[in-house]
Amino acid sequence: MSSKPGPLSGCTIAITAHRRAEDLIASFERRGAKVLHAPTLQIVPVADDHALLEATRRVIANPPDDVVVTTAVGFRGWIEAADTAGLAADLLGTLEQSRILARGPKARGAIRAAGLVEHWSARSETTAEVVEWLRDQGVDGRKIVVQLHGLSDPGLQESLRAAGASVRGLEVYRWGPAPDPALVVRMIGQLCSGAVDAVVHTSAPGAQAMFDAAALSGQYDALLASLRSGRVLNACVGPVTAAPFHAVGLEPLIPDRFRLGALIRIVTDRLTDDNARSIETEFGQLVIRGGAAVLDGVVLPLGPGPRAVLAALVAAGGDVVSRPELLAVLPGAEDVHAVEVTVNRLRTAVGRPELVRTVVRRGYRLAVESAGVAS
Repeated sequence: MSSKPGPLSGCTIAITAHRRAEDLIASFERRGAKVLHAPTLQIVPVADDHALLEATRRVIANPPDDVVVTTAVGFRGWIEAADTAGLAADLLGTLEQSRILARGPKARGAIRAAGLVEHWSARSETTAEVVEWLRDQGVDGRKIVVQLHGLSDPGLQESLRAAGASVRGLEVYRWGPAPDPALVVRMIGQLCSGAVDAVVHTSAPGAQAMFDAAALSGQYDALLASLRSGRVLNACVGPVTAAPFHAVGLEPLIPDRFRLGALIRIVTDRLTDDNARSIETEFGQLVIRGGAAVLDGVVLPLGPGPRAVLAALVAAGGDVVSRPELLAVLPGAEDVHAVEVTVNRLRTAVGRPELVRTVVRRGYRLAVESAGVAS
């Protein structure tokens, strides 16, 4: 018997993030999950970019009234680039005289780490709230610098210009192509087939890039169908990241606090508490959680078909499940012969053929010690 499995043992979680993916991977793996890391984009810093340094010099020469900080990584990168070019002291001195507005707590933290103090911070962590606040305060004649992020909305800047402001965008980093496009395509295929239990996103550009890659590989409709079906738990760190999904009518899982720790907890809870079903069998406790199965502490190596059959048998609590009923849970299967083949595959994978009993002319049932399923 193996040591006690983690709460996510047997589950597979796909991560589309590039930046800070290590934190997500380590946290999910500590909980027993298998992680598929397929970054759909990568951050390309422009710290040595001539355009960034020229824009910084213009900010120093023509100080803004307001500076909108949208991301912590972007603001830190801006200060680091200025420092490399010998401009940090002049830039910080300029920013001290400006009204600094933060898109949220992470941006606020980066501002304070640079020795500055924000004038105001958006509670919703959206640039739209910052723009609305500025418009309410009145921006006619004011000079505004907006530190851009990966999926900045040009319409927000235009609304400030329409209200009389002079607006300059400042790009500190760009989104580059996926480090391994073939890996992204394979991940999408696994999402479509149900081989992945959850997919986790931390940026709107990364989420949109997943859709773009699906369209290019001919899997867009299948991906949408899989996400809509609920077979795959689709989770985003916050509402900004969720925007590409909302645009196509999907409602991803979003934690109450828009932080990685809260995202990890809510995904873990959903895959365990909400979906877990267990039953005592003659061979130990059998637990189904998400797409995973664990028997007596051992993760079972099951494909989608055997997992679906086993989940149906667990749900029956030891009662007989007919072949037509099992056929209904097998995607793409057309006759009861497919059920028999899948049951044989299940018995082989489990290594305990007697776990699934054949009831002549009726169907199959689990070899349980006591009837009843605990959710």
